[in-house]
Amino acid sequence: MDPAPAEQRRREGAALQAARDRVPRIDPYGFERPEDFDYASYEEFFSDYLVVLARRAIKWSKLLKGSNSIQKSMKVKRYIRKGVPLEHRARVWMVVSGAQAQMEQNPGYYHKLLEGERNDSLEEAIRTDMNRTFPDNVKFQKTADPCLQKTLYNVLLAYGHHNQGVGYCQGMNFIAGYLILITKNEEESFWLLDALVGRILPDYYSPAMLGLKTDQEVLGELVRMKIPAVADLMEGHGVLWTLVVSRWFICLFIDILPIETVLRIWDCLFNEGSKVIFRVALTLIKQHQAFILEATSFADICDKFKQITKGNFVTECHTFMQKIFSEPGSLSMTTITKLRESCRAKLLTQG
Repeated sequence: MDPAPAEQRRREGAALQAARDRVPRIDPYGFERPEDFDYASYEEFFSDYLVVLARRAIKWSKLLKGSNSIQKSMKVKRYIRKGVPLEHRARVWMVVSGAQAQMEQNPGYYHKLLEGERNDSLEEAIRTDMNRTFPDNVKFQKTADPCLQKTLYNVLLAYGHHNQGVGYCQGMNFIAGYLILITKNEEESFWLLDALVGRILPDYYSPAMLGLKTDQEVLGELVRMKIPAVADLMEGHGVLWTLVVSRWFICLFIDILPIETVLRIWDCLFNEGSKVIFRVALTLIKQHQAFILEATSFADICDKFKQITKGNFVTECHTFMQKIFSEPGSLSMTTITKLRESCRAKLLTQG
């Protein structure tokens, strides 16, 4: 019997164990890595990405030069697309989203909301979701000190009082949770949540979720225009877009794509608005078109859509972000606005 394969397996096992020893089991944001986490691939990617991060950090430090103000410009847009370093992320998100201006124009407003009139049904809805929010994150576990569940509860409660048309909707807990992990600031998280729910993603979280339903249909139309074979496959098997992409939109890719990739998407989302979501979705579908087209049944299609959000393509966030701005081709806000109008009208006639 040839000992070579056994020796090779032993070496691969040793290399994998070494990678496991070097890559912490808990990531920098407090999430425990899943059982099937590919430590070796991640280590290979991250050693290259660290070089990129160091280069970007120097450029951002020069751009900001200790000042708090960032003027929107082509240069800033380019810098944001290439990634905002973690130490500057909260500040950049606050400024480019308009959240900073809102916070400065409304001093004390957040704390007033928390001291406002009680709303038992709102409080109960939020409380129900507390333990379901990132159970795999050590910072949200009850044993953590401080436990971020209280902060999360406050942000969601204040937002429910602030935007009574929305109140609280499942999905907002994950978004607010990510904002808290990045800003480490309750009030800033509230104003960023307001920027997302109130301005960037209008009607995603309202009771009828018309904005969300509209944008899922818009994606379907964009796929028909840009990747018609996939649109035909979906139609042929009677698969509605909402079945395969609703969580992409509701959770803004949280728990769907790796955290580093999600944060890079959010950098652009806060600066450029909701069309970034369409770019990400189209890139995932276009990149895996041949794989999706192998599907031969309804269940098969749904399964393929789960699989295209895993693997090296989405882990390597720097290359992935370059792809989202090249792969789907031109995607103007005018096109999206027109599609939104027609899809919204169609949904309203369907009741």
